[in-house]
Amino acid sequence: MADRYLEDLLTPNVLAAQEQFFGQSQSRPEASERDALTEEAQAFIAARDSFYIATISESGWPYVQHRGGARGFLRVVSPTELAFADYKGNRQLLTRGNLVANQRVSLFLMDYARRERLKILGIARTESARDNPELAGRISEPESRKVVERIFTIEVVSFDWNCPKYITPRYSRAEVDEVIVPLRARIAELEARLAENA
Repeated sequence: MADRYLEDLLTPNVLAAQEQFFGQSQSRPEASERDALTEEAQAFIAARDSFYIATISESGWPYVQHRGGARGFLRVVSPTELAFADYKGNRQLLTRGNLVANQRVSLFLMDYARRERLKILGIARTESARDNPELAGRISEPESRKVVERIFTIEVVSFDWNCPKYITPRYSRAEVDEVIVPLRARIAELEARLAENA
């Protein structure tokens, strides 16, 4: 766990709750201004095909949105910067609008099959893809560049790996196919042998 994550989130009320329920609280570590993503965290991000992003509205309500795409669509630009392309959607622009008042975001990345999750705190900003076509070209997939409207960049503040205890394993179609396709091929081979011997 990166110290900055705890320093930012172990607020006085959180520490008081820990003291109330457990009789003691964690200590807040002295932390650097930013925690760069480790190689392990960067590889984990590059392997994901979805994540959740949370922002805070001007009315104080948290808003969580799911983002999905091809594996690695959330790009690791550097150990301290992430980026992803924002495509034409339902035209609500809730996440984009929330960032005008408060640029703080929290990202939640899951690997259900391996029961791993990575939480990231960051500062987000958006740029028009039309105004920055070079960046849009680097961040988006070639087949979808025509529908990219914005580019989100996230300056990583800190991150934390979470306990796997209550993560229910789930598998994507691609992960299931990795196991099933060879089995289907073997079944077809055995059925063909049986047919020959019948």
